[in-house]
Amino acid sequence: MSALPNAVNNESSVAAPRMFGDPDLDRMAMQYVGNMQHYRENIVIPKSNGPVKIKTNEEKFIESAVESCGFKCTMACVMGYGLGAALGLFSASVNPNMSDPFANEKKQTAREVFREMRSTTHSYAKNFALIGCVFSAVECTIESHRGVTDWKNGTYAGGFTGGLIGLRAGVKAGIIGGLGFAAFSTAIDYYMHSR
Repeated sequence: MSALPNAVNNESSVAAPRMFGDPDLDRMAMQYVGNMQHYRENIVIPKSNGPVKIKTNEEKFIESAVESCGFKCTMACVMGYGLGAALGLFSASVNPNMSDPFANEKKQTAREVFREMRSTTHSYAKNFALIGCVFSAVECTIESHRGVTDWKNGTYAGGFTGGLIGLRAGVKAGIIGGLGFAAFSTAIDYYMHSR
């Protein structure tokens, strides 16, 4: 026996099992259940093609910024403006805005032609930018609310956007526009995901 009165109590408290009465079961439980320390080096990442790296905080920040709704809406607006400008330029060059070229003896000057092309191009670009921005904002909002990324988000967003576009011409045009835009969005999503 020890001369110190607390020595026996300390030995019994250290040797006492924590979960089970059997020390072997207690050791096994502490190994599988009780070990709450996780180290970064013990993360198991399945290997794919190429080396596996854990993302840094800067990479995570850039990824979250690129996946934000604001960035998606801005990029859809910019890309829609570019696509609309290209289509508007093509449309203006193919279809000049002269009602009857023989009714007026005066010929159009190059400046008037370029002015019409600029207005047509700008009009198409604004419309496509607005459609892209509205579609992207609605799709991102639906995706954030549902918490799922699938084809339904594009279909719902297409229906809503097409309905808004067609609603300017009336309720019937809004319904037809919503159904048409939803079908188009679904077909594009199916094509892009099936490749």
